[in-house]
Amino acid sequence: MRRRRQTIIVSTVGVAVVVIYAGLAALQILVFTPLAAVPGLSLAEVKAEMHSAGESLNEASTISILAIGPLIAVVVAAIAVRARAHPAIPAITLLSVLMLGGPGLFVASFGPGMGMADTFMVAGGIFLPGVMPFFVVSVIAGVALTVGVILAATLARGRARPEPASRPSV
Repeated sequence: MRRRRQTIIVSTVGVAVVVIYAGLAALQILVFTPLAAVPGLSLAEVKAEMHSAGESLNEASTISILAIGPLIAVVVAAIAVRARAHPAIPAITLLSVLMLGGPGLFVASFGPGMGMADTFMVAGGIFLPGVMPFFVVSVIAGVALTVGVILAATLARGRARPEPASRPSV
């Protein structure tokens, strides 16, 4: 029962972190970046200018791309809890999803960034200050994943070693 409770806790926390990451990434791409890239205009004005230039923030594709992580997280958590998996299984998988959040953010922001660049002749949206924490979280998740896998492998190897045979005294 204890292992199942640990799996539920790891899965729940992991899903929450991935969902928060994706939600904040959507806000960053669709709200904060346009406002920072075109200071002095409201979000409605940015969208109106982009629309008149034949561009958009591509909200649907951005949200669709960012929804992949939470979808994977929920599926992994559900399977892990139902299968009564060891808590390391959802931890490793959810850290992997979080680690891939940085590249996901880049892909999701590409369309809106190009639309803003074409409309307002701005550049560097992915390098705005609000974006860096996402990449830092992804790197930390990657480091935690690597340390966790090395630690798990070391512990497993230690358990797999046979005890030295005792020599009979002569």
